[in-house]
Amino acid sequence: MFLRLALWCALAMACGAAAAQSPPISPNGVRTLSPPGAIKVEGTWSLGARAGDLIFVAGMQGVDPATNKLVPDPEGRIRQAFLNIRLIAQSEGATLQDCVRLTIYVSDLAKVAPLVDKVQAELWGKGPYPPRTMFEAKRLFDDDIIEIDSVFYARRKQ
Repeated sequence: MFLRLALWCALAMACGAAAAQSPPISPNGVRTLSPPGAIKVEGTWSLGARAGDLIFVAGMQGVDPATNKLVPDPEGRIRQAFLNIRLIAQSEGATLQDCVRLTIYVSDLAKVAPLVDKVQAELWGKGPYPPRTMFEAKRLFDDDIIEIDSVFYARRKQ
């Protein structure tokens, strides 16, 4: 009897802990994302959200998740921004080939755009490439050179 009660208590505590760790879900089923290994969020935003079959990833910079600091090398920073996006998309079952939209903000179009093209070609391979808009912004957060906003499609698992 005591063993049974102890098992029920342990199960109830485990379920409560799991519920406390899962991201909140909106009344319409929108779920925020915070996968293991991703950068740490500070402030009033989340890394991403799943709404049905769509995954929306917040604007990502080239922040190294291990240090939570910007990667110093420009090409490495751009690569890290794409890798940060990929990690969040993969946590929901999407690949880079499932990207349906990229919006890329850069500090200097002439200098940064060729690096973006190079890194994107390396990560995507021969394509197909997602629809993309890239434009120069006067100033980005932390005076960074790039921020990438993305949307992915991945069927929700039932």
